[in-house]
Amino acid sequence: MLTAAPARADHERLPADRTLRSYVVQPGDTASGLAVRFHAWTAEIVAHNHFDGRAALRAGDRIEIPVVGRTGGGRDGGGRDGGRGTAMWQHPDADREKVRRVVAGAARRHGVDPQLALAVSWQESGWQTGVVSSANAIGAMQVLPSTARWMEQYAGRPLRLRKLGDNAQAGVLLLKVLSAHTQRRTHKIGAYYQGLGAVQRHGLYDETRTYVDNVEAIKRRLEDGRPPS
Repeated sequence: MLTAAPARADHERLPADRTLRSYVVQPGDTASGLAVRFHAWTAEIVAHNHFDGRAALRAGDRIEIPVVGRTGGGRDGGGRDGGRGTAMWQHPDADREKVRRVVAGAARRHGVDPQLALAVSWQESGWQTGVVSSANAIGAMQVLPSTARWMEQYAGRPLRLRKLGDNAQAGVLLLKVLSAHTQRRTHKIGAYYQGLGAVQRHGLYDETRTYVDNVEAIKRRLEDGRPPS
């Protein structure tokens, strides 16, 4: 395990757009989890810090995370997002960039704030399509099959959650429906995680408040043209 800062030679091998961020490992951290959280590559975290990525990180160790910077012009299709004058940040991972574009496009088509939809998707899956939760929530927007059947009433057609376009549409439609049933922004976001009925009956649980705070922080970063984290 890492006990000292990496040698300068490792810094020189990193691409020019990486920014090294010092981090103290917390219990339960993994290299892949930190990569999603800090917008980095798992392999670069492992190589830069000289540890075996298959082993658990040791809590209390200080490591350096090569955070990926912005790429290109940060624009979506050469334009600006929603007429707000904010450049859309682009993910250097082609698969995640595809998720970003599809989710943002679905949000625009259905009148949902693209940055909110993207923030929810990043919080839920890190913009990954193959994620299935223990509760059987599926894909980039982490939609339950029962929720997809509900959203099919609004889509007017079947939604296949393992197809990115349908998954994005289901998640975006859910955000739109929640907006119509909740007055408070925090409750709209919280209902995506906790469920609309539970929010209406009990308000936001403590863990839901943490979820809402995370989504809003990610949304602010995206609005500023910065990578989500």
